[in-house]
Amino acid sequence: MKTPIVRSPAFWTLCAALVLAVSGCGVYTFNPKGKSSIKTLAVQRFENETDQFGLTDRLTEVVIDAFIADGNMTIVSADAAEAVLRATLRNYRRVAFQFDENDNVQTYKVLLDFDVSLINPSDQSEIWREAMPQEGIYAADSETEEDGQNRAGERLVEAIINKTTKSW
Repeated sequence: MKTPIVRSPAFWTLCAALVLAVSGCGVYTFNPKGKSSIKTLAVQRFENETDQFGLTDRLTEVVIDAFIADGNMTIVSADAAEAVLRATLRNYRRVAFQFDENDNVQTYKVLLDFDVSLINPSDQSEIWREAMPQEGIYAADSETEEDGQNRAGERLVEAIINKTTKSW
């Protein structure tokens, strides 16, 4: 009498191979390590070493809101966090960027130089530290310096989110 196919060792070997092959499928990422293992984050108020009053407070709030919207990490207090984000605005400049044929300024560029780090609160060691210079360009005749600050801030937020939530 012939062995039924479900009792055949070849059948179970094929099943095991299929399970292994299918279980390897999942969310694909270009990142070899995938997402960060950190799930809770505290964001300290950004420090300001410039004369730009209020800018770092605004950017701190924008970063917190972006992490909440991103959803990869939960924002918590420092005593409950797996990591603490710290940032310092080291330098602020506004420079003329483009001129018309009469040497009138058409656009300005706002330059922000941030030093950003992610700290392990249990031993105060750095998980990572990076200089994050950002820029924002705005039209001299129709926009304000705050528009340039907001554009530079958007780029800063994107850089911080990518560096913190991905394990590059």
